[in-house]
Amino acid sequence: MLVALGVLADGSKRLLALEMCSSESGEARKGLLEELVSRGLVCPKVCIVDGNPGLRGAIDLTWPKMLVQRCTVHKLRNLERKAPAHAYDEIKADYHRIVYAKSFADARKARDAFARKWRSSCPGMVTSLQEAGDELLTYFAFPTAQGKCLRTTNAIERLNEEFRRRVKTQGSFPTEDAALVLLYGLVASGQIVLRKIDGHPHIRAVLAKGIAFTAAA
Repeated sequence: MLVALGVLADGSKRLLALEMCSSESGEARKGLLEELVSRGLVCPKVCIVDGNPGLRGAIDLTWPKMLVQRCTVHKLRNLERKAPAHAYDEIKADYHRIVYAKSFADARKARDAFARKWRSSCPGMVTSLQEAGDELLTYFAFPTAQGKCLRTTNAIERLNEEFRRRVKTQGSFPTEDAALVLLYGLVASGQIVLRKIDGHPHIRAVLAKGIAFTAAA
C-alpha cells in the first residue's frame, strides 16, 4: 500500500492517496505522483521521504525543483547497519550533533567532524551519510518550531502503523476496493486522527516570504 500525506497552509494533514501496488518500485511511486498531478496537485514546497531510491527518482521526474528532506531516523538506521554494534551509542551521539545542531552551518560542521572521525574504521557508514548530502538538513530552511515534524517521516510511519494494527483482525479482504475502503474510512471517520503539524502558525509566513536557511532559535 503506497500512502501520500499532505499538509495544508493551516497545518492540517490530508490523506492524498492510497494505492495498492505489487511493489515499491520507482515506476509504482512515479505512477502515484503522476496520479496526484492529474488530480490537480501542484508542486509542494517540500517533500519528506525515506531513502528509497525509487521514490527519490520519481520526485525528480515529477517535480525536478522540489525541496526534499530525507528522514533523519531512516538515515540513522542505515548508518547503524554499517557499523559495529559496540560503537552504536557513540555513533548515535555523533549523528545527533548533526541533526540537532543549532544551525545549518553548525550541522554541516558536525557532519564533517563525523566523517573525519569514522572514515577509517567505518568507511561504508560515512559513504552512506554523505550520500544524503544536504537533503538531510533541508529542515533548517524552515522555522525552528517545524523542525521536529519536518526532519522525519514519522507522520506517515504512524499512519502506516495504525493501518497495520487495524487490519490484523481481518483474515482477508474479498477485493482490493474493500481494503481501500476500510483504510480510507478509518481516516475519514476520525477513528485515526491526523493532527496539525508542530509550528503550523508559521506556515503562512513561510509561503508568503519564501524559504531560506536560517540559524535555529
